[in-house]
Amino acid sequence: MSKIKAKHVFTSESVGKGHPDKLCDQISDAVLDACLQEDPASRVACETMAGYNLIVNIGEITCSGWQKIDSEAVARNVVREVGYDSADLKFWSEAFEYISRIHEQSPDISQGVSKGEGLYDEQGAGDQGMMFGYATNENEEMLPSPIACSHRLLQRLEKVRNQGDIAYLRPDAKSQVSVQYCHGRPQRIHSVVVSHQSEDVPLERIRRDLVAVIKDELAATGLLDADTEYYINPTGAFVLGGPYADAGLTGRKIIVDTYGGVGSHGGGAFSGKDPSKVDRSAAYYARYVAKNIVAAGLADKCEIQVAYAIGIAHPVSVNVDTYGSGRVSDAKLEEILVESGLFDFRPAAIIDNLGLLAPDGWSYAQTAAYGHFGRSDFPWESTDKTETLMDLAGEKRAA
Repeated sequence: MSKIKAKHVFTSESVGKGHPDKLCDQISDAVLDACLQEDPASRVACETMAGYNLIVNIGEITCSGWQKIDSEAVARNVVREVGYDSADLKFWSEAFEYISRIHEQSPDISQGVSKGEGLYDEQGAGDQGMMFGYATNENEEMLPSPIACSHRLLQRLEKVRNQGDIAYLRPDAKSQVSVQYCHGRPQRIHSVVVSHQSEDVPLERIRRDLVAVIKDELAATGLLDADTEYYINPTGAFVLGGPYADAGLTGRKIIVDTYGGVGSHGGGAFSGKDPSKVDRSAAYYARYVAKNIVAAGLADKCEIQVAYAIGIAHPVSVNVDTYGSGRVSDAKLEEILVESGLFDFRPAAIIDNLGLLAPDGWSYAQTAAYGHFGRSDFPWESTDKTETLMDLAGEKRAA
């Protein structure tokens, strides 16, 4: 059991859709969406690189309808929708060079993932590795407060940019929120950092406008106070941004994508990977399990680790850590997860239970910005197992 500090400050960051790395994640996932629409059995591992006047796609894709997919058009559409839609941004949708070096998946990998005729048992994990899921009862998103607030800010700033409320804003942006905790609970927002690309307008105006948005967006958390510090474009001008100013790659924002540095991370990125890759699907499922445990009131926070061997369906291990906050023991929760059948960690079962091959009302491209967790649009955010979990744990819901 880890000792809870009386007070500490924890910081997490988020990055906007126009950040070069996030632009790459969105292109990779848009290619995945296009493949799954043509062939739900597609195997996709699509990487994207962005740089000065350049987008490159590389990776392995096996899709029966691949010849119908114009990956260049997919990439240009993502760049346009993100907001790089005019020449004055130096990088824009109609002018960059596009290169594709995509080829078919290795048959050595495919045979371990696709062999067999059964519904679940014979589909093995797409790779070895360990994945983590985390949940906390700090807020309605069931995410750590620093990353939840960081995402909220950029989503709000994207909205005011797209609506023209702050017309001088440009697509590239980063946020960072530091939260002071007292005995493990969020007490106040210590500081907020926002760096937002803009037209060449006075810095005082940018700082005034963005602080007003921040205060309005985060007021509902009850964590802002008179001593909260605000750092807006702290280096001064931020006019040149996106791939013109910095290169981008798929998978370089794995902490932004998950829990902001709270808990553990197995190291695998998500975007551009079909759900046979347990880097993605098992991380989603581990979040689903952890969130249901916390939503059931069985712990204030919970981390699930699951590990796989390539080509093998059943995980080699499942671990539960409630950081001493559990109403029942971690060993009891592990027993429930492994023996009750309530959750099935085999790859094909995860894909089937969460509907990962046929997204209903959501797309993989939507996951690629503002985090893969904490938004009710996604099936792994469901808390439909809470009642059963409580029954299995021998707990009664409070009146």
